[in-house]
Amino acid sequence: MKLCVIGTGYVGLVSGACFAETGNDVVCVDIDAAKIERLRAGEIPIFEPGLAEMVSRNVAEKRLAFSSEVAAVIAVSEVVFVAVGTPPRSDGAADLQAVDKVADAVAANVTREIVLVMKSTVPVGTNARVRRIVKDAAHPIHVVSNPEFLKEGNALDDFMRPDRIIVGCDADDAFARDVMTRLYHPVTLSSDRFIFMDPSSAELTKYVANTMLAMRISFMNEVATLCEKVGADVHLVRKGVGSDERIGHKFLHAGPGYGGSCFPKDVVALVHTGHEHGVELELASATDRVNLRHKGTLARKLKQVHFEGDLRGKRIAIWGLAFKPRTDDVRESPALQLIEALLSEGAEVRAHDPEAMAGVRALYGDRITLVEDAYEAAEGADALVLVTEWRQYQNPDFARLRSLMKRPLLVDGRNIWSGYGLRKQGFTYDGIGVRGS
Repeated sequence: MKLCVIGTGYVGLVSGACFAETGNDVVCVDIDAAKIERLRAGEIPIFEPGLAEMVSRNVAEKRLAFSSEVAAVIAVSEVVFVAVGTPPRSDGAADLQAVDKVADAVAANVTREIVLVMKSTVPVGTNARVRRIVKDAAHPIHVVSNPEFLKEGNALDDFMRPDRIIVGCDADDAFARDVMTRLYHPVTLSSDRFIFMDPSSAELTKYVANTMLAMRISFMNEVATLCEKVGADVHLVRKGVGSDERIGHKFLHAGPGYGGSCFPKDVVALVHTGHEHGVELELASATDRVNLRHKGTLARKLKQVHFEGDLRGKRIAIWGLAFKPRTDDVRESPALQLIEALLSEGAEVRAHDPEAMAGVRALYGDRITLVEDAYEAAEGADALVLVTEWRQYQNPDFARLRSLMKRPLLVDGRNIWSGYGLRKQGFTYDGIGVRGS
């Protein structure tokens, strides 16, 4: 099938590459002509394992192309995917200006009966809003809601082996259902993962799923704080609670708070949707408040527990800047809040990350020192803080660290090192809700 994916951000680029991988002719479109030229030159603007190779392969086999000619590509497409950004406004609501512009462009340039697929994360009512925009087009446009559930760092596998495919369309819209079934058929050969529903339910499903996962994270971070007060170990609590099959083990790890492009904005957007309809989503609101507070935990530990309230002149090393491993995304990363706090207290910051340093360099310039070797960051440090649990940080040479650091203080934001007997090796060790060893 001939597909157009409008928006070459994370979702658009991954979706376009994966649809091309399954045999479709895909053109990824963006109004940013310079970005398109970079993509044509083989420059992938994001780090996602396997994506560069998949893009290169499908471009070479002429199933994937890039264009800034929005109107021309729409005119020859059978299916148009909307994958533009929906950033939060000041009140927390999603900004739908880009979505509206795409809908206008589709209505003006369509040359046949098509399916217009909302892949962007959008609030309830957006499907109906887009339908109103395209209703007078020269040809029928079937508007479908198809939220994405791609985890950064594992997006290709999530697309190719989905645990569910949500399709929101009218129950009697056989045309749209047939097109969507055909599109996703190659990734549903082993089992039927389709869940068809009305558009409003599909739109809400994405926000509810992300908010529920964020809620588990925030709750366990609160539990970790309680563990520190009562002398319990959050590792053991997590194992005991997660062994209940009604609860399960996922998203129960304590840490420095959640970040990224989805959880923070989606939780706030869901709360805003509730406000618009007179429903107070108190648990969702609390999830956001807890996360914002908990992101300050690492800085508070350093200042109040280990440096007697004064961080001036202290050299603090940070390992991990991305909001999670296997991505270069620093949006809403806990590391950024830690850096801000340290700089405001007069500390010196030296940091390392395998993929995310360019994004942090763009934010801070020479206000912090970014180094290419993780151990170099620890040289002369008064403390080393692990923020992102990249694999290369999980079992380092602790003897080497001990020799490099001015003060052997390890603050483990992911509890990765809690069982390594570090106190016996001469370190001061501090995790999140764990007793350590």
